[in-house]
Amino acid sequence: MADSPAAPVSADPASVLEPHRRELQLLCYRMTGSLHDAEDLVQETMLHAWERYASFRGQSSVRTWLYRIAANLCLDALRRRRQPRRLRPRGPAADPRSPVGEPTPAAEWLEPYPDSELPGPGDGPEDQVLMRERVSLAFSAALQLLPPRQRAVVILADVLDWRTREIGALVGMSEAAVQSALHRGRVALARRGGVASPGAAPAAARRDAADGLLARYLAAWHAADVDALVELLRDDATLSMPPFPSWYEGRQSIHRILSLHPFGFGRRAGWRLVPTLANGQPAFVLYRADEPGGPYRSFGIMVLSVGSRAGGVAVSSLVIYKSSDLVARFGFPAEKHGD
Repeated sequence: MADSPAAPVSADPASVLEPHRRELQLLCYRMTGSLHDAEDLVQETMLHAWERYASFRGQSSVRTWLYRIAANLCLDALRRRRQPRRLRPRGPAADPRSPVGEPTPAAEWLEPYPDSELPGPGDGPEDQVLMRERVSLAFSAALQLLPPRQRAVVILADVLDWRTREIGALVGMSEAAVQSALHRGRVALARRGGVASPGAAPAAARRDAADGLLARYLAAWHAADVDALVELLRDDATLSMPPFPSWYEGRQSIHRILSLHPFGFGRRAGWRLVPTLANGQPAFVLYRADEPGGPYRSFGIMVLSVGSRAGGVAVSSLVIYKSSDLVARFGFPAEKHGD
């Protein structure tokens, strides 16, 4: 819930404002679906807070004050945007025999969020396990389909556990309007599958099986063994490749696309993957060598969802982001040398 009683205001603004940076960035990411936008909006929030710090009288906690600034900056930014960010293109799955098409603008796509930037213990009110469930790609994508003010209400109420009165004061709505928006948002999320996050980490009993699955996945990718990769997928697995305008469903379709693109065109030994975490999900940083013996240069981020299947666990979705900028934002170098 929102902070209780405000602490005395320190003479040093940085010591008061900076501890809230990570949770503010996560709020802005949930609102905008963009790591890049979240970073910019938090920087703008901090600038506003610095400029107004001398006039802050402590009627609310510093945290609530910062959340009010950040939330309103997010709402202003979203009013200027024409469409929400998406995890995959709209419409039915593509035919893998058809061209994938030209890349579309990056602003259309939901970006992944590095787990290294999630608030740690003591940085925010959320239980860590629940926080990772509520930052999954599927949940984040479902949030983007809600109207901006409704989105803010759902995040503040159901993710951060704020009270109706506090939310109303922050976003400028009556308590009745907040309750109505919250009900509509919950219904919409349930309809879109955004309540139970399919990207959540496996239960403890299945964690070893999931770790083994990811080790086999990594080995198969390094060996350019498409057959072995596809064996690790669920029958209904999906693949999307932002910013390309097609997505694919089913092992046969994914086999064809992987054979043509990541492992086609003479690049069958050109990949190195580095494990990481994004949106509370297993992920890999992708590096590609364009020629034998050449350097492995940053290519993008691949985020996996792991789900159940008969006899164990399997990969239920792959999202491959082609973006060297994202690799840098995840804190990884532009080149990888050696194995």
